[in-house]
Amino acid sequence: MSVVRVEWADRNVKVFGKRLGELQKRFPLVLPRIINQVGDRAKTQVVRNLTKQTGLPRATIVRAVGDPTRAHGGKLSYEMRTRGGNIRLKYLAPRETRPGVVARPWGKPHLYAGTFLKGGRFPNRKIVAKFDGHVYRRLNASGTRITQARSGMFIPVEMTTGQTRAAFEAIAGPLLQKRVEAVIAKLLP
Repeated sequence: MSVVRVEWADRNVKVFGKRLGELQKRFPLVLPRIINQVGDRAKTQVVRNLTKQTGLPRATIVRAVGDPTRAHGGKLSYEMRTRGGNIRLKYLAPRETRPGVVARPWGKPHLYAGTFLKGGRFPNRKIVAKFDGHVYRRLNASGTRITQARSGMFIPVEMTTGQTRAAFEAIAGPLLQKRVEAVIAKLLP
């Protein structure tokens, strides 16, 4: 029985071994940076679409989304956390009419019947400084008990549905794949 030995294969394996060793050394340093760049781009799209979707001012959305938890070292994730409960009508461009206040949740006008912004009788209504621009609803017939009116819109729910979710998924996945493949191609010529 004879043994055949091929030398060129061993050299190629050594070359690939060196390349893979280089990739193993440099790729973990580059990957968090790529994840953060793609995450920042996706966050921009999320803020842009969430502003349109909710009807809230951009500054409010930026504050609600806040600073993300960025990828670093061995942690390879970019996390956007948001907060915001049942949004008060004050932040949705309220306008008082006889039947109630018209606000713009989800970017569309909606009448909140029986709510008010000002005090006094129509048509001579006066701004009440104590209300601070909030919209109120009466809790009893005499009007001695009032509470702030809310829209029924929650920023965390809106962030994970509709156009905002679609924009995130359209940007994050494909762009991350493209960038990682480009880096691998650069590190493994």
